[in-house]
Amino acid sequence: MFLYGKQVIIEGGEIMAFNLPDIIELADFYGDFNLYNEAVYEIFKNDFVRKKPYFRGIKLGLKKYPLVDDKEYTYYHFTHDGNKETDRAPNMRRMERIAWPSPIINHSENTDLKVWRNIRRGRGGTKKRILIFCENENYLVVLEDRGKYILPWTAYLVQDRKKRKLIDEYKKYIKAETAK
Repeated sequence: MFLYGKQVIIEGGEIMAFNLPDIIELADFYGDFNLYNEAVYEIFKNDFVRKKPYFRGIKLGLKKYPLVDDKEYTYYHFTHDGNKETDRAPNMRRMERIAWPSPIINHSENTDLKVWRNIRRGRGGTKKRILIFCENENYLVVLEDRGKYILPWTAYLVQDRKKRKLIDEYKKYIKAETAK
């Protein structure tokens, strides 16, 4: 539920609110991509390197290597597109929202966020993922559950077709969990 621009969380009868921070735009840096990239990186560094978010009481780790341009591997997964680490292209929508993943992870118990687990199989093997979907913003945060620790993996805006698939997957997950 949104109340006066703040997302309201009810925990133990108490109302707590958190804001999704404003997006940060290239225009704020006079179109200078290098300045913009460094500012976006500073936000990432503050949220994921200096401090660490918590997912339901578990402090997240960080996949640092391989470094790309002296920036952590995860930074590029949060802000760039592409499959090859050395050939990823900046995604302005991802970069604009770099300050969103940490508060979403930290407030994952908010009932307006859809949270579920899945398994992805691919070239890299089997991955156990935790998805946190902020449906109001069409924004998905993906964590990787490595068993003994959890890593932030990526975050991005989803398009309508992907949104429908995510909602269907979430409903199936909830139905299966309820049946246990």
